[in-house]
Amino acid sequence: MTLLEFTLRLVVALILGTVVGFERQYRQRMAGLRTNALVAVGAALFVMLSPVGAAAGTFPQATIAAQVVSGIGFLAGGVIFREGLSVRGLNTAATLWATAAVGALAGFGMIAQAAIGAAGVLAANVLLRPIARRINRAPLDGTEVIATEEEEEPFPSSASPPNSPKRNPS
Repeated sequence: MTLLEFTLRLVVALILGTVVGFERQYRQRMAGLRTNALVAVGAALFVMLSPVGAAAGTFPQATIAAQVVSGIGFLAGGVIFREGLSVRGLNTAATLWATAAVGALAGFGMIAQAAIGAAGVLAANVLLRPIARRINRAPLDGTEVIATEEEEEPFPSSASPPNSPKRNPS
């Protein structure tokens, strides 16, 4: 690989990672412009390291790319948080993982495929957002609860609900 080819692949990874990161930064997500750009550049660098190792006979070319996948999985796991019953950061983690794939494609010299991959990541984050929101607003059959007002209390004033501490009349 020539120095010009190396530079072109790295610049493509940087540009495509930045494009994905711009959308995340615009929406003020945890991993934004710089994070996604760095993930794409880092993946490209590791993948471009791969032919060097393969030429030296120390490891197969696909080994580095496989390690990028697991390494990014570890990094992306750090942005997933549990808040009560909900989990936050899954989309951010998935975006980082996909951006690493875009960078890896650029690192392998698959420029058109990397651009298509970046477009796919953007489409998932931008075009599917309103659809997901619409789906989340639609109730599922049988999940709506209809509240009715009872005329009498469920427990008499002097009684306590089962399994609760007894009231202290004062």
